[in-house]
Amino acid sequence: MPKHFSLGRNMLRAFVVGGIICTIGQFISYIATDVLALAQDLASSFTAIILVFLGATLTGVGIYDQIGKFAGAGSVVPITGFANSIVAPAMEFKREGLVMGVGAKLFTLAGPVLVYGISSSILVGLLSILFGG
Repeated sequence: MPKHFSLGRNMLRAFVVGGIICTIGQFISYIATDVLALAQDLASSFTAIILVFLGATLTGVGIYDQIGKFAGAGSVVPITGFANSIVAPAMEFKREGLVMGVGAKLFTLAGPVLVYGISSSILVGLLSILFGG
């Protein structure tokens, strides 16, 4: 198969799956604002929490890994990819037990991810202030 065909196929898969994940997020946001009558800021938080929960749950049962193999970056970029990046490595320690294995590793792995995320957001904020973005 020509290289450009493979690249195009992978981009299409990433676009479609990422779009489906974002559509699910938009549906959850709609439910939060119109059905549950939450304010927009609460609806945004509600949506993020539900998507992280779904990403972590699907990772825990092994489904998100299959989605990732098919979609590539389309499954990594949305917030569900963050949940997957936290839960997937912790699941490798399942044999050591849920508390001392998965639970302990979950917090061990979450620390560097949170530090990097917070540090990156501060840096981007400072650059935005300095350069008027």
